Amino acid sequence: MTSKSWLIPKAAILLLVITWRENMFCDGLTVAVDPPEDLMVSDLGLLGHLEITWSPPASLIDVTECQKMYQLEYFNTYRDSWSAVRTPKRKYRAQFDLMKDVKVRVYTMLSGPCTGGAVVKSKNYTELIQKPSSTGAVGTAVQNFVCVYHNLNYMECKWGRGPKTPTNSQQNLYFWYKELEQAEECPKYLASNGYRSGCNFTGISLPDFTDIIICVNGSSPEGLLKPTYTSLQIQNHVKPETTKTLHLQTGPDERLELLWDHPESQIPVHCLEWEVERYQEGPEGKITSEPIFTKEMSLTLPSGLDNRRNCFRVRSKLDKYCADKGFWSEWSPEACYPATSASPQWKH
Repeated sequence: MTSKSWLIPKAAILLLVITWRENMFCDGLTVAVDPPEDLMVSDLGLLGHLEITWSPPASLIDVTECQKMYQLEYFNTYRDSWSAVRTPKRKYRAQFDLMKDVKVRVYTMLSGPCTGGAVVKSKNYTELIQKPSSTGAVGTAVQNFVCVYHNLNYMECKWGRGPKTPTNSQQNLYFWYKELEQAEECPKYLASNGYRSGCNFTGISLPDFTDIIICVNGSSPEGLLKPTYTSLQIQNHVKPETTKTLHLQTGPDERLELLWDHPESQIPVHCLEWEVERYQEGPEGKITSEPIFTKEMSLTLPSGLDNRRNCFRVRSKLDKYCADKGFWSEWSPEACYPATSASPQWKH
């Protein structure tokens, strides 16, 4: 019984300490930690790179013993998750997809002598949700937008027209990243059937491991087209050059030895992974096809081929250690043993 009687006062003391930290005693006055005020989001004309600003709560303007900080949380529309940052400043810039809701919220944080050295955050936050503009008619946004960074030489983006895009409309592409003072327009448009269908960035040096924001919008005599926003990093859109030459020979133990040359490229050898497709004609004309994945630029097959016809082709892409994703190169010309003029029927 004695030990249990001590638990009640200790619990009460702990609750008292928690309550004191949330309503601090400064200069003889109890100060509530209120959330910031005047939360605003301003469009800087940088394709969704917005500036978020706020003011300190009026109740803390005269509080000088504590350092004021703020915890800003915003919904990253490109990653589909919340991001958070703590800062003593009263403004912050972040990237948003302007075709989705802009969601931001901010807390006040205090620390210093009047908090006993603890960091105390306001219970409540100030929130702002900004709906996307209704610019552009439904069905006029571009479709199947894709960008490919060809062999680290140049980037090319392509798109298709929306189902309700007027025939007399014109589409434009703009891009921006942090090193640019303002958004820039596509340097060279691609055309298909008289309409703009893509952008070629040849001659434009784009930074890797940097978020590049792209907007495709447009207009027609009937009105504005619905814009599309995309964020990308070019190292995740690389398509290597096609492997030109395969070497296929038999070894002294009748094994097949397949070797291929590294394509002409600035891509380091260690960044590439390879897919080798093997096409084999078996007994009674039975055909099998299998993929083989390797980091090497050669392949040795076991003996026992029984003079069956074997054909191979190779393609490459950046591996997971050099990029988060990428595109496979085109397939190389095939090499067959025994050699023949007939081309195999590849599945794809």
